[in-house]
Amino acid sequence: MLRGALLLMVSITTVAAVGGGLSEGDLLFGVADEANAITAVTALEGLPVDHVAIYHEIGGLPFVLEAYPGHGVWLAPLDTMLSRGATVQARVDGADVAASVSRAMRRVGQPYDYLFDAEGETTYCSELVQQCFVDSTSRLIFEPIPMTFRDRDGQIPQQWIDLYAKHGRKVPEGAPGSNPAALLRHPHVSSIIRVQP
Repeated sequence: MLRGALLLMVSITTVAAVGGGLSEGDLLFGVADEANAITAVTALEGLPVDHVAIYHEIGGLPFVLEAYPGHGVWLAPLDTMLSRGATVQARVDGADVAASVSRAMRRVGQPYDYLFDAEGETTYCSELVQQCFVDSTSRLIFEPIPMTFRDRDGQIPQQWIDLYAKHGRKVPEGAPGSNPAALLRHPHVSSIIRVQP
């Protein structure tokens, strides 16, 4: 079913063997096993992506550069991400990969952004990609989009209302930001390379 959904949405150029075919700067999208607060408001039809990370090699060893709850922005072994479940691998067309990865590496150590606020010194997963991927002229590949916290019925789930109320804030509906599903749908992410079950 997962593979079928992808075939309807994007053109699959290659299906690589597990453990092969990754290139520096590839994006790895985590696919949720079940619905959660992220997928309730951002999921692609049939493909509930709720996380994104950047593939990066150091000394020939495979890592992911990601913003992850409990860790903030960190370098994790590739196996850590793959052990979480299904992963979609994609390539960003037109990116200056070296510059983009370098920009993301400068954020290692920043705390995780639990409030999904594009300002400040905290970072969430898709924000790391959105704010760090640039082309050869240093222009952002992914412009911010108006965030939505509304589900398919047009309602803001209580979980989001409670989270922001706990911090004395209103849900930032429409504020600039990003999400993994929007990145995967972006025109510059045109090559879906692998679906790893």
